[in-house]
This record gives sequence, C-alpha cells and structure tokens, in this order.
Amino acid sequence: MSLKLLRTPLSAVLIACLGTAFAAHADVVIGVAGPFTGPNATYGDQYWHGASQAAADINAAGGIKGQKITLVQGDDACEPKQAVAVANRLVDENHVAAVVGHFCSSSTMPASAVYDEAGIIAITPGSTNPQITERGQTAMFRMCGRDDQQGLVAGNYIIDKLKAKKVAIIHDKDTYGQGLADATKAQLNSRGVKEVMYEGLSRGEKDFNALVTKIRSADPDVVYFGGCHPEAGPLVRQMREQGVKATFFSGDCIVTVDMVTAAGGPQYTKGVLMTFGKDPRQIPDGKAVIEKFRAAKFEPEGYTLYSYASVQALAAAFNAVGVDSAKASAWLKSHPVSTVMGQKTWDSKGDLKVSDYVVYQWDDQGKYHEVP
Repeated sequence: MSLKLLRTPLSAVLIACLGTAFAAHADVVIGVAGPFTGPNATYGDQYWHGASQAAADINAAGGIKGQKITLVQGDDACEPKQAVAVANRLVDENHVAAVVGHFCSSSTMPASAVYDEAGIIAITPGSTNPQITERGQTAMFRMCGRDDQQGLVAGNYIIDKLKAKKVAIIHDKDTYGQGLADATKAQLNSRGVKEVMYEGLSRGEKDFNALVTKIRSADPDVVYFGGCHPEAGPLVRQMREQGVKATFFSGDCIVTVDMVTAAGGPQYTKGVLMTFGKDPRQIPDGKAVIEKFRAAKFEPEGYTLYSYASVQALAAAFNAVGVDSAKASAWLKSHPVSTVMGQKTWDSKGDLKVSDYVVYQWDDQGKYHEVP
C-alpha cells in the first residue's frame, strides 16, 4: 500500500496496518507522530511502516490483554508549532493511550510537554537531543541514543581514524542539528582539536555556494554537518562542485537513500560518513519481521525497526500492568523488553541503558556500510 494513500487529515483516525484493516472498535489507540509531509517525510514513512507492522503482528498474537491496537497518524512536518497542535489533537480528540513519536527533536520537545501534562506515555524512535529526557518527565522514553553519545563517537572517529587537524562544523540551527554539531564540537575540543569554522545554515535552503566558498577558504580536512538529508545532500554536492575534497561527516538524519537523491547521485555521496545505531537489520531477533517488510517490497532502513520496537515496548508494558501510563512507565524502567532490535532496558530518565552508535560510509552504488 502506498504511504501517500495514508496521509489523511489528522482528525481522521487511520485504522490500517499495511494491507490489513483493523476493526473500527479497536480498543487501544496509539498515536504515531512525525513528519508525514515536508522534506523529512521519508522518516514519517519509516515510522508508519514500522508501527503498522508491529501493531498487526501484536494484534495477530492476541493484542494488548485481548484488545486490538489502532494507530492514529499525526503529521507534524517537523515543525514545532504543528507538533503541538498534533499532540493536542491526539490527546483531546483521538484519546490516545500512548504515542510513538515525534522525529525532529524540535518537535518532540514541545509535543512531549503536552503528553506529560496529560499523563500519557510517549516513546520516540528517533529524537536524540539530550534535553528530551533531562526535564524530569516520568513518561518520556527513547528507542534511540542521544546526541552527546553520538557526538562522542563522531569526534573520536574524526581524530583517531581520520587523523583530522582542521575541522569545519556546520549546523542547520535546529534543536537536533545544532545540538548534534555542538556535541561533536565538544568532544573535538576536549581532545585538543579546535574547529576552524563554525557556521549555521537555514533549513529549507538549497543554495550553499557562499557557505561553500567560506569552507574552501578554511581548507578543512573534515566538514562535520549537524542536520538532515534535505540540506546535507545539496551541501555536499556543492562542496564537490567547488573542488572541496574534505571528508563530509554527519549523523543519523542522513540515514536514508533520499540522501543520495538529495545530493544528485552516488558520485557526490561516495565516501560520506555518518553515525547511526548498529544496523538493526543485522540483528537475528528481527529476521522474520524484516522478511515481511521485504516481501511487501519495503526496505526497513533507518528508523523503521526503531518504530516497530517502540510499539513492542508499549505493548509489553501495557500487557504487564494494564493500559495505564504511570504504571507502564514505572514498569519499563525496571524490566527488559525483547524487541526486533534485541533486548532493551531503560534508566530512570527514559534513556536506553546501552547505546550502540557506530560509523557508516556511503559507497559509489548509493548504499551505506559500517566501517571499522
């Protein structure tokens, strides 16, 4: 089923799970919030595919204490104000029991305040800004790592593996992008590498030639970018077109084949590095689920399995203690959950106890692979 067909107004409850419709009287409503439109819609697609397949599989196995899961889609387009509107609708109109979302940290931050006030448990598959779980909210969880962990891995790799002496740091001025850039900068600085350039660009821009001219003048060994593929792609292409050969390094928001498209082809993304969690497609626990996705002609890249695992975590907690957010939150902080990404455990803040960031590199075929 094309995801484009699933992008209905928020007020319309989506009762779908890939090709399998749920009964309209389904009992446990879970919101899936993220960018289903706009330049980052690919991540919303990943979220929806993952959550939908998880809900279908859980329902087939008996649901939550015999009740079916219904998914409600909330499109925030990675815009903070829209994310707040989405959150309020999920709470007030759709009466969700839990939320899987959001994606952009700048959306998750304000939306999670709405869920916290309503006493609703939320788990984000992909928001990595540390502050999301540092505000004392008792029912906010992650299925991913944090930028301070990701920046540590990136900074060490730049120094230890790339032996870089001159690093230019660029960010998109967003909560996620600048936060990740700053985390990487902090690690570089702590190890004695001072950036030769620190500049911001605006999300939505496509012409970076003036910025690239500055980068070329700084003559860096590495250009580190905190941001997502809609800006990373054109930036790396224009760097190459202007003869800048510095290694391009970014984070988890370019983990999509859309990065290659945004750049204009694999000739521009070849050699680009990025940090992301250990590829969940390589974990045996998810083999059967991955086969289902591929049979449906969908490759579960990026955050697809993170979303699937998020629904699994919510269902495990609700099955253990009932559909009660406070009890479910307490349960998740004291019990491991088996997921398609292996066993997961959370600390008192809602962060994973173990983060597994590694470095990947894009090849000349438009595919990425883990590098040592």
